[in-house]
Amino acid sequence: MAEAKTVDLFNCTQEEFYKIVSDYEKYAEFLPEVKNCKVLKSDGSRKLVEFTLSIIKDFKYRLWMTEEPNSKISWVLESGDLFKVSNGYWEIIDEAGRARATYFMEAKFNLFVPGPIAKALVNVNLPNMFSSYHKRVKELYGK
Repeated sequence: MAEAKTVDLFNCTQEEFYKIVSDYEKYAEFLPEVKNCKVLKSDGSRKLVEFTLSIIKDFKYRLWMTEEPNSKISWVLESGDLFKVSNGYWEIIDEAGRARATYFMEAKFNLFVPGPIAKALVNVNLPNMFSSYHKRVKELYGK
């Protein structure tokens, strides 16, 4: 199973960053590989979210997102044509008025992908993704 973990400090509050990562339907506005994202079902603190990604071709998958307001969002794969397994979380803590966010993901692909290539696929987009989140913070909060 391929894994990726990154920690970064964002120039906004913990609550402000949580608003960004929990607003799934806005992902396509600032994450280039996300073509569409919609909440299909809400069940208390859980939401079933369908993602459409464009990476060489379009892929769809659904994740159950479990929300702990302002501190954590974790997910597990419900179904999809890209992943056999996709689990992970965002964990957000306050650090002197700024948001320290930890992103963790583990994935196993539906098609055969050799281990080193799977690890590269899971890790390669993290710097761009985090850059997109920093731009979103600046855009929304001017920080």
